[in-house]
Amino acid sequence: MLTKKELLDLQFVDARARLIDLAAFLDRLERHEGEEDSRMKYFRAAIPILMEKRVDRAKRVLETFSDSSVEIPEKAEFQGAKGAPVS
Repeated sequence: MLTKKELLDLQFVDARARLIDLAAFLDRLERHEGEEDSRMKYFRAAIPILMEKRVDRAKRVLETFSDSSVEIPEKAEFQGAKGAPVS
């Protein structure tokens, strides 16, 4: 198993780039006119999870975007993930 330093050595630059990409996306979103839709509600709910000191962050972020309903409707009103575009 890798040490934390070894893992940082291997993946820090990639993780840093992903965070910068995320920040750039949010910057672009703020510069555009119009209202946000419900996708950003789930997106904003997932961001604080990243800062929690836990080992299940990926699972919790995924659950934030997941449809947890157990009832099977006659016709789906949206795709299986919250925030998935409706086609």
